[in-house]
Amino acid sequence: MEHTVITIARSYGSGGKTLGKLLAKELGINCYDRELLRMASDASGISEAMFGEVDEKVRSMPLFGISRKIYKGEIFSPDSDEFVSDDNLFNFQAKVIKELAQTESCIIIGRCADYILKDYEHVIKLYFYAEKEDCIARVKEQNGGTEKDIIKKIEKTDKYRSDYCRYHTGCDWNDARRYDFCLNTSRMDYKKLVEVVKSYIHICKTEEF
Repeated sequence: MEHTVITIARSYGSGGKTLGKLLAKELGINCYDRELLRMASDASGISEAMFGEVDEKVRSMPLFGISRKIYKGEIFSPDSDEFVSDDNLFNFQAKVIKELAQTESCIIIGRCADYILKDYEHVIKLYFYAEKEDCIARVKEQNGGTEKDIIKKIEKTDKYRSDYCRYHTGCDWNDARRYDFCLNTSRMDYKKLVEVVKSYIHICKTEEF
């Protein structure tokens, strides 16, 4: 396909990751999720486990939950006290995301990729969400557990993602204005959802690209 990068932000339990992987298979392109942690580790020499500790979450929120170091593309050197900080781990992951966007058509799941690539052409920014009951049902089917524990997991994960986004970008994670297309995944099965998103991508390429 013509060079296109698709970023996917998703609420926990919306099926966004599954939808992203199905869409990538349908389009014949790569989908990057936790693979980004390994790639950032390889690029930086910092252990993958350390990237895992701050994967779509921050270890400690600053006062008022707002970072004073909104991402601007810098990388701290190994001799810096900031080398293994939350900020620099994000910076290395962002570097990998930018390199992928420059070299191939792909889908990137989460990690504020929409913000990181906000000045790039040929990027389509998607946000998937679902009604609470559907999120609970999906998580239960995949991981099991009591409804009480599942609800707690959903709320905690979405808060992590929201805090992570605000910390590194200064933006609200679930603000629809950040994205090109928002979709309620409760309305259709995965096959139909893939077709809807493919149709939207086709329209974008026809009208803008």
